[in-house]
Amino acid sequence: MDPRLIAFERLLTIMDDLREKCPWDKKQNFESLRHLTIEETYELGDAILDNDLEGVKGEIGDLFLHLVFYCKLGQEQKAFDVTSVLNQICDKLVHRHPHIYGDLEATTEEEVKANWEKLKLQEGKNSVLEGVPKSLPAMVKAARIQEKVKGIGFDWDNKEQVWEKVQEELNEFKYEIDTQTEHAEEELGDLLFSIINYARFIDLNPENALERTNKKFILRFQEMEKLIADKNLIISEMSLKELDGYWNQSKANLRSK
Repeated sequence: MDPRLIAFERLLTIMDDLREKCPWDKKQNFESLRHLTIEETYELGDAILDNDLEGVKGEIGDLFLHLVFYCKLGQEQKAFDVTSVLNQICDKLVHRHPHIYGDLEATTEEEVKANWEKLKLQEGKNSVLEGVPKSLPAMVKAARIQEKVKGIGFDWDNKEQVWEKVQEELNEFKYEIDTQTEHAEEELGDLLFSIINYARFIDLNPENALERTNKKFILRFQEMEKLIADKNLIISEMSLKELDGYWNQSKANLRSK
């Protein structure tokens, strides 16, 4: 028997045991698991950004458990089970990949994405943006919106046009700040949206880029705190000039590691 099937069957059996015998697992429902699933997803994201493949392996396992748990809950409520869930996604993948399972030709990634969005509309979706979750973080949501509309051809022709838009939005944001109107927040949103759009055109993931900068800043700041503590100084009583000196030392220390 395929070892993958053996391992998956083992997980299903353990889930059955936990749901029947474990006091904590017996109490869980869809809503109580939701925030835990979100947390596990972010932990997987952290492991990916850190290139911690052993961590990625562990976090994938945690997510597998959650998905199996949801299937168990669905089975108890006679709404769905793991078999119907897996068959549904398999059917969807076959339907949305006619270039693999049918006679459609699609030789590039962009052609595949465009056809995917067209198929979704044919399936009864009222908008190409229906598939964008409302609770996504704003930066991720902006990127997904842009990818979705690109799939039906609503996009800029080249990155130069997008960069011009970034410059335009930056000037508009600066004007709102200088004139102190009530539209500054709106213009900031437009500026961020255009920067995310430009990042997409040059194949950079803005969420990953910002998170890497967050991690870098945290490392540098904590190194600076350590340097200051080693000198028995109080960080809140230091001048900005003094802090800048320790900040530069912190960066140099981390580069040398």
